[in-house]
Amino acid sequence: MLALAGRLLDHYAESIARARRPWILGLSGLQGSGKSTLAREMKAQAEARGWHTVVLSLDDFYYARSDREALAQQVHPLLRTRGVPGTHEIELLMSVLAALPQASAKLPVTHPRFDKGRDTRITPSRWPRITRPPKLVIVEGWALGIRPQLQAALATPANALERDEDPDGSWRHWVNKQLRSYQPLWRKFDALIVLQAPSWDIVRRWRGEQEQALLARHAPLAMDAAAMDRFLAHFERLSRHALATLPALADTCVEFDTARQVTAITHA
Repeated sequence: MLALAGRLLDHYAESIARARRPWILGLSGLQGSGKSTLAREMKAQAEARGWHTVVLSLDDFYYARSDREALAQQVHPLLRTRGVPGTHEIELLMSVLAALPQASAKLPVTHPRFDKGRDTRITPSRWPRITRPPKLVIVEGWALGIRPQLQAALATPANALERDEDPDGSWRHWVNKQLRSYQPLWRKFDALIVLQAPSWDIVRRWRGEQEQALLARHAPLAMDAAAMDRFLAHFERLSRHALATLPALADTCVEFDTARQVTAITHA
């Protein structure tokens, strides 16, 4: 990731340096693709170039567990599980981005952090504080850039979870509709980098490897294989959609092989 971070920053360096406001870079990748690691490395290298950099993770803007419980009761039980569009507080992320150009010690900008071990946000008093405008903002997340599917594509269940627990399609139609409210966020990006995995099966393997590492450390709420399969089933439909459509929408597409080695970098 060290060399990749440098190559990507080199490609966008002139645009970032010339910008008169925080330059916003979207970094999109499916689960296990290394986007969080890459974002951290890009931040370190950008700071070394003298660019104050902020990394915002879409995951940190998940609704709290209590809010998702309300969605589960009012809309559909599958919304208890975080991850799909409609389980993020997009309006809050948009307000954070809007406030960053005026960030100061007197008017700090705070943003949430999500504790995946507890499956809810940490208390607001512990949220990070940004006290000066950044030169670069990296927004990373699994769903960045995805557009809604066509209605016809929603008719057939993507897996057993959809077949058995969303037989009338109401959950997947609701999730797809929520993606419309994400599009204004995508339009805030000055550029979108997509980390392209070889296939959905490889994404499942990568994510499973992450969970095995958590289990080995006895991490709270680490999932066994059956729980992981169920969790990933919530993401399968839109992950396959992302694999098929995001490369054409990206400003930069980084292709990986099954061992997460870069095989190609293409710029629009």
